[in-house]
Amino acid sequence: MKLVVGLGNPGTKYDRTRHNIGFEIADRLASGGSGATFARKFEGLLADAEIDHHRVLILKPETFMNLSGRSVVAAMRFYKLDLIDLLVLCDDLNLPLGKIRIRGGGSDGGQKGLRDISAQLGNENYARVRVGIGDRGQIDASDFVLSRFRPAERPTIDDTLITATQAVAVWTTKGLDAAMNQFNGSAACK
Repeated sequence: MKLVVGLGNPGTKYDRTRHNIGFEIADRLASGGSGATFARKFEGLLADAEIDHHRVLILKPETFMNLSGRSVVAAMRFYKLDLIDLLVLCDDLNLPLGKIRIRGGGSDGGQKGLRDISAQLGNENYARVRVGIGDRGQIDASDFVLSRFRPAERPTIDDTLITATQAVAVWTTKGLDAAMNQFNGSAACK
């Protein structure tokens, strides 16, 4: 069993914002072939899905981004999962719009959801898929991540959501190295 965590902030105020790209990917994974539905659990929304004949739990913490670790740790403890079974989906300010980067660990790179998860786990060695949310220019980082994608950006992001779900499927079935080899640097905006 695997746990895929999409990061974001709860509530309609944050729907489809740049910071909620993890929630969007999680929603697509749940609504995919298995048609899983979310239920409240572990201070979040949890769906029990099947991806390419593998059981995958999809979690959307509702603790707000900066406290995501509580939800993740609760789910991992309950299901007795190891770090190798965890994949976190999140936005990245430092990547170009639509670019995907998959890593098996490392620093949070300023992403506060990852920072809290690492702090709660006491470890940074878990897989993550980062999705580039665009160039903020002179806009304050917190204002930018809470903004919605511009209409001209939305087709790129929609394509990236498809690519990200494919990356999760490869991670689930073939492992981290295969996902990194196939998808690192992928961008819908080539």
